[in-house]
Amino acid sequence: MSVRQLSSMTWEEVRDLDRERTVVILPIGAIEAHGPHLPLGTDVIISEAMARAGGEQLGNRGIDTVILPTIPYTPAGFASSFAGTISIDSSTFQTYLYEVSRSLHFQGFRTLALANSHLDPTHLAALHTFATDAEVELTIVFPNLARRGIADQLTEEFRSGACHAGQFETSIVQAERADLVRDDIRQQLDPNPVSLSDAIRDGATRFEDIGGDRAYFGFPAKATIDEGQTTIAILGGILADAVMEVLDAT
Repeated sequence: MSVRQLSSMTWEEVRDLDRERTVVILPIGAIEAHGPHLPLGTDVIISEAMARAGGEQLGNRGIDTVILPTIPYTPAGFASSFAGTISIDSSTFQTYLYEVSRSLHFQGFRTLALANSHLDPTHLAALHTFATDAEVELTIVFPNLARRGIADQLTEEFRSGACHAGQFETSIVQAERADLVRDDIRQQLDPNPVSLSDAIRDGATRFEDIGGDRAYFGFPAKATIDEGQTTIAILGGILADAVMEVLDAT
């Protein structure tokens, strides 16, 4: 079974895909500050790695996948005051998703899986609304990494909530694009164990209000390529399992 990039295919190749056995995967990231050591496109890198790994694991289960170009612009309010962050309105983001899904449905596709690593609460709320909207004619698969049953499969730092540009995300970027990690800076960063998930529950809305003046939380100095490679495989499994659960049910 194959994993293909839509943007690399011809229109005739797409026309000839078996709609019954093909799942479309949409990576969704963000362009936002990720500490002084990681690129603004960190979530894009992670979501694309998740999509690829998920597609490969689905291929092993007999399902073809087509990966769409990544959506990089989303609500990113927590980092909006940092240079380079691009944050858009939630309704604009949802409209974009609806239009993509309508086009896919028009072409006969049935299942759209979202590979998302951006955990801004406004962004997650928009994805949840889209995924559960009865008027969306595609079957939407959205494994929300912030949900307890899914988060339990990921690293200790991730589960703690102190995981923005920390060990979890830095390890993945090291595994995928080590050339983009400012490693001399990373190794000198002090731990910042503030839990974003706890802060969000307490009403926080900006990184700098909860001790994130450099837009990172967690333990970036502890990141390793091995952890990143392992985590990518786990993310792929989370996506593949979610897709198979939906396909088996339908």
